Amino acid sequence: MELKQLQSFVAVVEYKSFTKAAQQLYLSQPTISAHIRMLEEELRSTLITRTTKSIEVTPRGLELYECASTILNLKDNLIQRWSSEENKIIHLGASTIPSAYILPEILPEYGKLHSEVYFVIHQSDSQKITEGLLNGSFDLGMIGMDCENESLACVPFYRDHMVLITPVNEHFLARKEQGPVDLQILLQEPMILREQGSGSKKSADYFLDSIGLQESDLKVAARINDQESIKNLVAGGFGISIISERAAQNFVKEKRLLMFELPEPAAARNLYLVYKKNDTGKKYILDFIHYLTKYYFSICP
Repeated sequence: MELKQLQSFVAVVEYKSFTKAAQQLYLSQPTISAHIRMLEEELRSTLITRTTKSIEVTPRGLELYECASTILNLKDNLIQRWSSEENKIIHLGASTIPSAYILPEILPEYGKLHSEVYFVIHQSDSQKITEGLLNGSFDLGMIGMDCENESLACVPFYRDHMVLITPVNEHFLARKEQGPVDLQILLQEPMILREQGSGSKKSADYFLDSIGLQESDLKVAARINDQESIKNLVAGGFGISIISERAAQNFVKEKRLLMFELPEPAAARNLYLVYKKNDTGKKYILDFIHYLTKYYFSICP
């Protein structure tokens, strides 16, 4: 089994055509057919059935497709990472809060000091960022929850807080004037929650648990994986939510949201830099880690 055979097979499955696969790989159609035939002979299984009008992938073909796609992606990531070492490119996975509010703050200044370093940034939830680090997709991650994998180092670099946000209306303005929020509001109002896998969702769950509430106690109106959409929906009166204070600040300053402080320490959380423990030899990545931790320690020790 050779990589070129797997490439041909994956292309045929994805384009549903031997002709299109040949065009994409700059090979002849007979070569593509030969690659598929050799795979089928080696694996002693029919992978693709052809008719005059279409092709069908067999169950074993689908199983091979999943494995082959993973192998080819790992190969591409490895080549890209080794190329990045020469070009000083940092492949950075960032969850919602770091990508939207931390990176825009720090990267322009860092870029002035280190113009030779480039960033390729991928936004996802915290769980998928840790998975990307383990499979080699990222050099470095910025996430909203501590990782539990022993292969990864998690370094806290920013202290954040979870807050309750509500629409700006007479009902909530009156509550604001009364002082500390009555936490029973959480049971009375429709709630908008983040998706599973995000650090913000895990922090909100931790806070609710600290005051004796479970998600089943809430009137869940929606689950959304985008922080800005949550803020816009809350501002529009769709419900209330528990989100990062850093994320809420701009809407609060613009008087589009009301923000209620939640009791410490359960509402506090860290943002983390995460990387493989045995993969920190690139000096320019270590320099960025040092710069980031020093910068935020100086403003929020």
